[in-house]
Amino acid sequence: MDLGVAALAAAVGYLCGSISFARIVARIRDPRVDVTRVEVPLASGEVFVSDSVSASAVRLTLGPRYGILTALLDMAKVALPTLLFRIWIPEPPYFLIVAAAGLVGHDRPVFFRFKGGRGESAIYGGMLVIDPLAVVGTTILGALVGFIVGNILVLRWAGMVLLIPWLWVATGSPWYLAYIVFAVGWYLLAMRPELAQYGRMRGKGTDPTNEEIAIEFGMGRRLGRALDRYAPLPALARAARGSDRPAG
Repeated sequence: MDLGVAALAAAVGYLCGSISFARIVARIRDPRVDVTRVEVPLASGEVFVSDSVSASAVRLTLGPRYGILTALLDMAKVALPTLLFRIWIPEPPYFLIVAAAGLVGHDRPVFFRFKGGRGESAIYGGMLVIDPLAVVGTTILGALVGFIVGNILVLRWAGMVLLIPWLWVATGSPWYLAYIVFAVGWYLLAMRPELAQYGRMRGKGTDPTNEEIAIEFGMGRRLGRALDRYAPLPALARAARGSDRPAG
């Protein structure tokens, strides 16, 4: 590995990742909107708070259209430099370094006092260049697992975790494995504030329903409601308890 090229890849990836499209889109659409802190009241009376400067924050403050636009831009800011390096030097690890550094830049942007998002769009932006088939395959598998167990967080994140065995089996390359283990691990660590809130709510018996979580994460109220009502394993558990009442 050429350390000079590796350093260049890291610098390019990080600086591109540090572009905060959530802030840019919000500033252009409505400068009065603050996307650095979002509070979502839940039916239980709890308030879900997030300081993630991300497409989700834009969606909650400006609406789905602008949230989708932000997500696409966040994916592109990692995908494009990753693609350029892959064309220039097809062999790993250089384009993988770009993708990993782009994720770090997205979460810890140098231009905004290191306060950014959590990195989901950044990971999938890189993966669309690294292995687009993996994105499709693991997303479908993860969604299936999440539906069966009846948990929308599993539905959302199982596919990302499945990227680890997928890339290992598909490539057998330690570089690919190192990248995806780093990316998934970094993302889950970045999600600690939200996961801690969810854990506290569960501990108090006020955990949100799938429908409420779906609203918070921009996955669609209907999807969350369908999981609350029709997911197979929770339905079997309710039947075993002699109750047909869906959770939530």
